[in-house]
Amino acid sequence: MIDGAIWAAGLYIAALLRLDFDFGRVGLSHIMKLLPVLFVAQYAAGAAFGLYRGRWLFGSFEEVAGVGRSVAVTSTALFIADVSYSHRPVPVSAVIGGAMFAFLGMCGLRYAWRLVMDRRRRPRGEGRQRVIVFGAGDGGQQAIRAMLRDPNSPYIPVAILDDARDRKNLSIQGVRVVGDRTALAGAVMRFHADALLVAVPSADASLVRELIDLALPVGLEVRVLPSVQELLGNDVRIVDIREPNEADLLGRHQVETNVGEIAQYLANKRVAVTGAGGSIGSELCRQIAAFGPAELVMIDRDESALHGVQLSLEGRALLDSDQLVLLDIRDRQKLARIFLERRPEVVFHAAALKHLPLLERYPGEALKTNVLGTLAVLDAAVAAGVETFVNISTDKAANPCSVLGYSKRIAEGLTAYMSEEGCGNYLSVRFGNVLGSRGSVLTTFRSQIESGGPLTVTHPDVTRFFMTVEEAVQLVIQAGAIGRPGEVLVLQMGDPVRIAEVAQRLASMSPQPVTIEYTGLRPGEKLHEELFGDGEVAHPSEHPLINAVLAPSLDARLVRDLDLSQAPAQFVAMLEDLSIVMNLEQVSMNEQVPEGGSFSVSA
Repeated sequence: MIDGAIWAAGLYIAALLRLDFDFGRVGLSHIMKLLPVLFVAQYAAGAAFGLYRGRWLFGSFEEVAGVGRSVAVTSTALFIADVSYSHRPVPVSAVIGGAMFAFLGMCGLRYAWRLVMDRRRRPRGEGRQRVIVFGAGDGGQQAIRAMLRDPNSPYIPVAILDDARDRKNLSIQGVRVVGDRTALAGAVMRFHADALLVAVPSADASLVRELIDLALPVGLEVRVLPSVQELLGNDVRIVDIREPNEADLLGRHQVETNVGEIAQYLANKRVAVTGAGGSIGSELCRQIAAFGPAELVMIDRDESALHGVQLSLEGRALLDSDQLVLLDIRDRQKLARIFLERRPEVVFHAAALKHLPLLERYPGEALKTNVLGTLAVLDAAVAAGVETFVNISTDKAANPCSVLGYSKRIAEGLTAYMSEEGCGNYLSVRFGNVLGSRGSVLTTFRSQIESGGPLTVTHPDVTRFFMTVEEAVQLVIQAGAIGRPGEVLVLQMGDPVRIAEVAQRLASMSPQPVTIEYTGLRPGEKLHEELFGDGEVAHPSEHPLINAVLAPSLDARLVRDLDLSQAPAQFVAMLEDLSIVMNLEQVSMNEQVPEGGSFSVSA
């Protein structure tokens, strides 16, 4: 009814304008002749286009488009009705002018109503944090709207900072851009702000760390929006605003994978994952399941871990699925039997012992699991005709100096050996520390802060590479699609991070004072980790975040002939000797490559 009234008023005004405001020639009786057609046409068109069925938000672009379509239909009907009279009620041009007035009036009414509703929803009252928003892009705009449209919002945006020059005069919902990041201190004093919101979902860890360093000295609490991958294309909500976590501080990488390549080698294939209950293995299972494998066999010796991965995949954990296999990879016979029964076509080998200090004390356990266990999985895979085998390695295998590094380096060599034997596409993937994994340094820091400290750091200058488990697994799966036999694919993890700096940031953000204690490097621990060993010639792969080196192979017979009856102290010497054999093979390989050349590998 309101739209009809706006139409009638617009038609009358347009007719008066056309006839130079000669009221005698434009009487209301003339307009009344067209009102039945006007109301019926507008209602019919509006109903047909969803204008009167609550399909769109008030004042949205979709509703404006609906208004435009309904006005076009109604004006056409009015034109036909007007010319059908022998004495036209209004000039034809008045119908066109009336349509313009009607469109503007109907859109203006809706926009005004939207403004009223937005103002009614704005949070009011005391006890709300006054927030400076960094980032005026899509993330910042969505965050500001979310804060201002929720009357229960604990945040009120008061200013925006953005480094882009073309946004320096931008205003979003009445909140203005007042400068770039260097203007933070002045904006805090001017707007009496309490917190800084980093509203850049694509922000990398270095930007988040820099803004935290700027915010803390001026007394601001820091909040962030989730990364692009966490949002998954959804709009920003109030509940998405949170404190910075480990990934924000260390491991935000923009990872893009070729879904087509991955689906080609995983969809409708039988896939097995060893160590399926671990941090890497469980995330592998979750991401692999999304590509529709014919079967996903999850192998682990930890029943509680299998319970957890089934719960995350199926929403229940009755432990009654044939996909779950309770098995230790040291059990060669049972492992071989399972592989022959299930016939996996793709295998991700993530089972391993990984805690460096413990393995220094118990080197025999590293030998039995990381070396002999890996060989058992490789032998079972070869016997079952596995086409693609991906061995999960670590950066500690580059120039190893620890039991963990030696054992994982040997596992890379055994995988390369199987590829040389023509068993299939057998390769390794090497990366550094995984955020959120069990026993990681960041998890330890969080626990220490909760208990009041101190935070323990081995050395003031120690550095490590970091990546989130989700991002690392995406690249591991991609590596299986692009890797060639015998290669070690090395994930690029950004710049190494000083652990002491991370500890200092977390301590400064803690609600209670926390001290930092330096304990000294442990046996076998490096000051700085490396992604490539001496003599390894890296070359780019098909993915910008993955490089490749050709691993020297290690004859599996050397491992099978090991004498395990020796004293545990001899196990370290065994691992070192096998690593030396691989180093000699590496030197031999390099001598066969001309200067400036690169390795070539054929399947």
